[in-house]
Amino acid sequence: MMSDISEGDLFGPDAGGLPPEPEPAAQGPDPNAPLAERMRPARLDEMVGQDHLVGPDAALRQAIEQGQTPSMILWGPPGCGKTTLARLVAAAGAQRLVTLSAVLAGVKDVRAVVDAAKARRRNGVGTLLFIDEIHRFNKGQQDALLPHIEDGTLTFVGATTENPSFALNSALLSRARVYRMESVGAEAIEALIDRALSDPERGLGGRGLRLEPTERQRVARAADGDARRALNWLETASDLARDGEITADALRAVMGAQSLAFDRQGDAFYDQISALHKSVRGSDPGAAVYWLTRMLDAGCDPDYLGRRLLRMAYEDIGLAAVGLGARVLAAWQTMERLGRPEGDLALIQAAIELAAAPKSNSAYTALNEVRASIRETGSPGVPLHLRNAPTELMREEGFGAGYRYDHDEPDGFARGQVYLPEGLEDQRFYRAKREGTERALAERLERLRGDGKE
Repeated sequence: MMSDISEGDLFGPDAGGLPPEPEPAAQGPDPNAPLAERMRPARLDEMVGQDHLVGPDAALRQAIEQGQTPSMILWGPPGCGKTTLARLVAAAGAQRLVTLSAVLAGVKDVRAVVDAAKARRRNGVGTLLFIDEIHRFNKGQQDALLPHIEDGTLTFVGATTENPSFALNSALLSRARVYRMESVGAEAIEALIDRALSDPERGLGGRGLRLEPTERQRVARAADGDARRALNWLETASDLARDGEITADALRAVMGAQSLAFDRQGDAFYDQISALHKSVRGSDPGAAVYWLTRMLDAGCDPDYLGRRLLRMAYEDIGLAAVGLGARVLAAWQTMERLGRPEGDLALIQAAIELAAAPKSNSAYTALNEVRASIRETGSPGVPLHLRNAPTELMREEGFGAGYRYDHDEPDGFARGQVYLPEGLEDQRFYRAKREGTERALAERLERLRGDGKE
């Protein structure tokens, strides 16, 4: 589906012959529109929280003001201003803004935009195509944009909450610059709330509303970087105001259970999983509990978190705490039996023990080094002395010849016997660490080999 402040350009009678001057890319706010829409910045100076992109000395701002804006991907969390920036870019360049939602649009819609853009271009008018949630376009849909970006038929701005490196085609990324937008800080959201309360034309300024500073701070923090969410809360709570005061009770009723930044498919999800894993690896139990609790309370599947904790037990603790993996598995199974919230404590306890335990990644490193060696050397043959020789013919071929049975050797160790293929005899894929229970393994291997190396 296509939404455009001037949709008639695409399908109306003027599609074949457009006027030489474009209509403004942004109109005044609709008084019946939601507060977040009415308060949308009309100038770059009104944008909050993105100084690295639109501050006075920012390169992107200079390009926008000079009307030389490149095609771009705006990557950032919800409510950070991606749509607003696209509108301001179009207005600064005197371009016709056309908006598509990648959730509803398809190649047919893109073709309609391109046809209208070509007609507009013949009249000296540029087109900026803004596609929200561009990551939802498949490869074919993304590819449909490429020739028209390349030949200048349109300026493309895509908005995404997903990491463009994974969500978008390399061909599209090569034709558009990626700009990372940040979550709006709590102080900036507070300023936006003040602006909404004082602005009589676009905001709530004509109603004489009051909001205590402590409540304003609470809204700003709870919005979790999403300015749109904060304004939506403010607008709804304003309808519950008593004698002009937006009360704490009204805000609690509106905000309900705070929705934390969390998306099972998005960057916030993987960022928090990464933070949990690194907290465990870094032996910080408190941080591990913090990230695990945030994800549990935000709705992450406990089964997924149990699997991740079990992976950590074998990747980062490993042989330094033999038996811990079994205890983590038991905690995961306890969560499955009890469910939430009763089972939360089982996962929390597992995370604490993982973070506090001695660490060893020797098994993980050995696995990766062996795989790298196999990629490099292929599949060399098994040494003859290690091969099974169940038949006379195989024994005649030398299979098993010279093999020494370790249990018949001192210490149960056939010193000097080689177990790796030819060319890899000197490789040491496993290097024991002297941490926790693995110390005993390291000392035994050193004693057997007699070379001071594990």
